Amino acid sequence: MGFLDDLRGKSGKSGVLAVERLAPTDDGDHERFSHYVDKNKITESAVTGKPVRALCGKKWIPNRDPEKFPICPTCKEIHARLK
Repeated sequence: MGFLDDLRGKSGKSGVLAVERLAPTDDGDHERFSHYVDKNKITESAVTGKPVRALCGKKWIPNRDPEKFPICPTCKEIHARLK
């Protein structure tokens, strides 16, 4: 079973996705969103420091509280189509 199978809910598992925030970039990107990311990838990133990739394609190292930011519209749309 792959990443997208879990996202589509075929396994019946809950909590497969977690929301993480996109940190600002050095090029002046002040737009901040929470993004949908595979929960296991967030845990792996916390242990290894490896970046994660959101459903929308954004890649970064999670390090902020996602509750403080609005959800990325692109991630939200993709997640809705996968259900």
